[in-house]
Amino acid sequence: MLRVLRSAPQASFHGPRALALARLASSLSGAFASLKDPSLIRQDAFIDGKWVSPKGDAVIKVTNPATTEVLGTVPDLGIEETRAAIDAAGIAFKSWSKTTAKQRHDILKKFYDLMLENTEDLSRIITLENGKTLAEAKGEHLYSASFLEWFAEEAVRVYGEVIPSPFPDIRNVTIKQPVGVCSLLTPWNFPSAMITRKLAPALAAGCTVVIKPPAETPFSALALIELANRAGVPPGVINVITTDKNVKEVGDELAQNKVVKKVSFTGSTNVAKLLMQRASSTLKKVSLEAGGNSPFIVFDDADIDKAVEGAIASKFRASGQTCVCANRIYVQSSIYAEFASRLADKVDKFKIGNGLDEGVTHGPLIHDRAIEKVQRHVEDALSKGAEILVGGKRATELPGSFFQPTVLSNVSNDTLIMDEETFGPVAALIKFETENEVIDICNSSDVGLAGYFFSRDVGRVWKVAEALELGMIGVNTGLISQACIPFGGVKESGLGREGGPHGIDEYMETKFIAFGGLAGK
Repeated sequence: MLRVLRSAPQASFHGPRALALARLASSLSGAFASLKDPSLIRQDAFIDGKWVSPKGDAVIKVTNPATTEVLGTVPDLGIEETRAAIDAAGIAFKSWSKTTAKQRHDILKKFYDLMLENTEDLSRIITLENGKTLAEAKGEHLYSASFLEWFAEEAVRVYGEVIPSPFPDIRNVTIKQPVGVCSLLTPWNFPSAMITRKLAPALAAGCTVVIKPPAETPFSALALIELANRAGVPPGVINVITTDKNVKEVGDELAQNKVVKKVSFTGSTNVAKLLMQRASSTLKKVSLEAGGNSPFIVFDDADIDKAVEGAIASKFRASGQTCVCANRIYVQSSIYAEFASRLADKVDKFKIGNGLDEGVTHGPLIHDRAIEKVQRHVEDALSKGAEILVGGKRATELPGSFFQPTVLSNVSNDTLIMDEETFGPVAALIKFETENEVIDICNSSDVGLAGYFFSRDVGRVWKVAEALELGMIGVNTGLISQACIPFGGVKESGLGREGGPHGIDEYMETKFIAFGGLAGK
């Protein structure tokens, strides 16, 4: 039997409600107690419209990576609860899929408005559990909310087609219908935005969902569900399973259960392959945003200052922990020394620390395992001839999982950095001579999510943009993510697209209907 705590009816923030919030705040950790609305912090999973408490001591401790402080706990659930969540989503789909596009639009818009009303709290939650600076967290929060706004508007713009028939008595039409129950598996690096990028199009299409947020950063997801409830999302439409020790079994169930008709995942290529294999047992629809190894190219005709700004924006955002971070920075030989010097000077001025502290530009990595991987990449590069211009080691003077922002020069093409995502604050600079050479090197990777290059030659811009084997390319910019674009990669970086006018199609099926006997006499 599931232990559940029923959601209390929402009231105003005065009188009994204010007293309840005060009591709730006093029961939270010091970090969360400062929230304006502490009821956004839920330490339970969510199934069929009810908050589900843990069984005994089966909990996940969530820590602040900047301080190692335990922020709170969430249930460590297993297959029983996962199946209950899937069943609840299956039942709710029967009614949610019958709602009108306008009804779904209105709920998503209300959800969006509630996110904006709670900007300060939701941003603070992101910083506390993920570590990124508060400025970056606010940026993620607004990006996250923008998916609700975009797909609310897309909900009412899902169109079918009329297809001319070669037969006089036949009329051909297509309609689009929601695919069904969807499993949404999200990463820790964008604990809010990766939820809404999947949840918003699913709800807009008329699907119901079971979300498995990461064990490292579950509180952002749960806060969003609290707001979804306030926005009027019916019970069973959204379900959240928190898990850590049972993640393999839960993942298998979310991919293989016959009630589930669609799996959407953001994470590593290896896990994406496993989920696709599991989902193939019932030929489910899949969207996979898997690993990247983004090249960043600076040609000799580039504006060097803008290229440095772009490299910093792409490489060091979230301390290098994004799937579209510049991982390999190729600089044409004639400007290599100047670019390296200017980049190193900028990076040397970064200030790492607690993301809530004033003046801090970059936060910690998510945990010590991430530190170990970054250190391994740096040591491997140094052993093969690279040189440290800035940083290069763990920041041991700080209590959390901090690594110094690093710039490496003279990195060779046989290093680990060239083949693996570093997912940390290390800018690896590689010298190249010709346009064709760098295109061939970039395309030698097995993955192809995103890439960037800087050039002021229009002919070169078109040639390189078309030649690079990538799903997304930033030309003279280091930032590309927006709700209105089709986000996704090629090769082993995944399948499908999220966001933009294409995003809702990933959660719909096209049905063909032929009307016969229509020819007049």
